[in-house]
Amino acid sequence: MSAGVARVATEPLAAAPSSPSAPMDEETRAWLSGLRTTTPARDAAVARLHALLLKAARFEIARRRASLPHLRGNELDDIAHEAADDALVSVLARLDGFRGESRFTTWAYKFALLEAAVKLRKRAWQGREIPLEDESWDVIASRGITPSDHAAQAELLEVIRTAMDTTLTAHQRRVLVALALNGVPIDVLAERLGTTRGALYKTLHDARTRLRSHLTKAGFDVDALLQENQ
Repeated sequence: MSAGVARVATEPLAAAPSSPSAPMDEETRAWLSGLRTTTPARDAAVARLHALLLKAARFEIARRRASLPHLRGNELDDIAHEAADDALVSVLARLDGFRGESRFTTWAYKFALLEAAVKLRKRAWQGREIPLEDESWDVIASRGITPSDHAAQAELLEVIRTAMDTTLTAHQRRVLVALALNGVPIDVLAERLGTTRGALYKTLHDARTRLRSHLTKAGFDVDALLQENQ
């Protein structure tokens, strides 16, 4: 049985652990002091931060460049600047929530990496139709399966299909199919559906919970399925 089938029904959502604030290094304290001041020095600190974020965005774009051969250099640089601009807004908006668990530059850098990755994924899907139907079942069903396992695989697929049709709402089914079966990036799906990543994660979690319950009632050992496909 393929790992993809078990993930559709049973993959849990990871929760981010919380940890107490840590002592801050001198450079981090200097960054925070500069960005929190109301003097003209803040403008200089913001400019330095934007330069850092632009560097991070360009790094991430260069790392992913091979996957986007149709984009030209000026387009990529525009994306880098957009990512740095949005990352700057996010960092400044969350400044009071910075807990000092890492260096400030490391923490801020991640915002730019995320923004660049999101914008590249959206650009890659620009103009493409979002697949919301379960076209990938046949691919999943044939991936890494031996003839002796075919009957068990077919039974499980039929149970999952039935559960998706009978226990999920239309929206839950669309989200599950797009994200778990068809590999649509969650930020792309959120933009197309006019919703948020958080709302889609909640929908995906609820859909998986319903499928897990259905599988358990149908006599499948969900925990065993997870172990088998690890």
